[in-house]
Amino acid sequence: MGPLSYFAPAKINLYLHITGRRDDGYHLLDSLVGFADIGDDITITPSNHFGLTIDGPFEPQFSDADTDPGEASSNLVVRAAWAMARATGRKHPNATIHLTKNLPVASGIGGASSDAAATIRGLCQLWDIPPDADFIAPLALSLGADVPVCLHGAATFMRGIGDVVTRAPAIPPGMGIVLVNPLVPCPTPGVFRAYAASKAPFSPIMQNDPQWQSHDDFIATLRTTRNDLSAAATATVLVIQTILDTLNTMEGCALSRLSGSGATCFGLFPDLSARDAAYTIIKTHHPGWWVSKGIIA
Repeated sequence: MGPLSYFAPAKINLYLHITGRRDDGYHLLDSLVGFADIGDDITITPSNHFGLTIDGPFEPQFSDADTDPGEASSNLVVRAAWAMARATGRKHPNATIHLTKNLPVASGIGGASSDAAATIRGLCQLWDIPPDADFIAPLALSLGADVPVCLHGAATFMRGIGDVVTRAPAIPPGMGIVLVNPLVPCPTPGVFRAYAASKAPFSPIMQNDPQWQSHDDFIATLRTTRNDLSAAATATVLVIQTILDTLNTMEGCALSRLSGSGATCFGLFPDLSARDAAYTIIKTHHPGWWVSKGIIA
């Protein structure tokens, strides 16, 4: 078998409600997740040894030591590969993996989680493992709360601590999106600490899954929701509010919001020509920001 190629799309929390907190400190979530055609690329090649190489505009600092087995690696691709090897009785992951890192790191759009999910899918194919094997879901959750939903790769409701995932209605075709990140760190633990310190009330649990059929329905539904981490993230990284204000001034932007714990924000554009114009304006006027455009599904 030759090299296998996989796309690891950006995960967008279209809404994110905090519905409670468990005794162990984990917050309970209710989120609609969509995936953009913007993301990282992974190539998996059969090999007698394991290795990882990384390139791309957001290539992280990485050393050979990070490919060692165990939970200590800083890279989720490495951790996913070794977890898959252990779960299937292999001495090591007999594959070499190349990651092209196109998404900003730690930016609230699930780049590392999506990379891990692509690695799991790829090793399932390489090793002829059913992708719905019983061990896959708990293995994915052990790597992080966003990995299970990234395995789905399509519009999904994510609940619990990320372990309860159910298919959502398809996002209406052709929904344009602009992603903007200020390239300023916005650590998730700090945002959750700020949220907890605010003593904001938990959001009520929705009694029924939202439904939509058209662009207008979809936007109207999202306007009844929110991202409960927005205030905490904005207090942590003040420029997030500037990004949201900028997106709101763009003609044709039907909704702007923070994704996840930030600092990436998104604008939704039912009209793709308006999306393209907004992308050009923001990229030109804010050269220090990461700006990308695509379709969300």
